[in-house]
Amino acid sequence: MLDNKVDFDLIVTIVNKGDAADVIQASKKAGAEGGTVMNGRGSGIRENTKIFGIPIEPEKELVLTLIDRQKTDQALQAITSALDLNEPGKGIAFVIEVEKTVGISHLL
Repeated sequence: MLDNKVDFDLIVTIVNKGDAADVIQASKKAGAEGGTVMNGRGSGIRENTKIFGIPIEPEKELVLTLIDRQKTDQALQAITSALDLNEPGKGIAFVIEVEKTVGISHLL
């Protein structure tokens, strides 16, 4: 039977390629157990760079961090500080409330 109590958040962090390890390190120091890294491409207003008339699509890394809700604010602050996310072009992070989870019995 699934528990409907919300205990977790998902922190989604999108950073430049090569910065995912720093995201995971910062979140682990704040209490997270790890993260999942996926590759992506940027298409925002800051990614409209051209070299010799050829458009450049910067490579990005997405880090998904499932974290105990009580640790979310601390982890988000650690990620923001470690990667200077308040500076333009450094990346973004946002939090999604997780409605249900399965398969994370190691956290219990």
